[in-house]
Amino acid sequence: MEVILLEKMVNLGALGDKIKVKSGYARNYLIPQGKATVATSQKMAEFEARRAELEERANEQLQAARARGEALSKLMVSIPHKAGEEGRLFGSVGVHNIAEAICAAGIAVDKHEIRLPSGAIRQLGDFDIQIALHTDVVITLSIKIVAES
Repeated sequence: MEVILLEKMVNLGALGDKIKVKSGYARNYLIPQGKATVATSQKMAEFEARRAELEERANEQLQAARARGEALSKLMVSIPHKAGEEGRLFGSVGVHNIAEAICAAGIAVDKHEIRLPSGAIRQLGDFDIQIALHTDVVITLSIKIVAES
């Protein structure tokens, strides 16, 4: 199925690209989320009429993501968690815990924006995680997992 992208997407293309994807992916994700529309001649004409508006909206989202990224890059996050004597955690620290800690520091982050290198964190120590605020803005943030006292 051919679709026209209404926003830039990682591994697919940029705004306005006409791409071919599996029909289930288009029908179940891209079109309902407003990320793409079916590539018919009528929809192509509608897209060209709205292109300036969509590009302006994309630019505003990019600028907002860059501003959040600058604020996040200055942040140092420490997460207390119960741990044993060898430094192994009781349980694990996942994206939900990290998102809560960052939000408690004053910057709003959704858990779907956080990219952990390997599942959940199960040890005490310093870890670098990535936060994908936008397709073009990916911030590396240092977090520290400390033993709860």
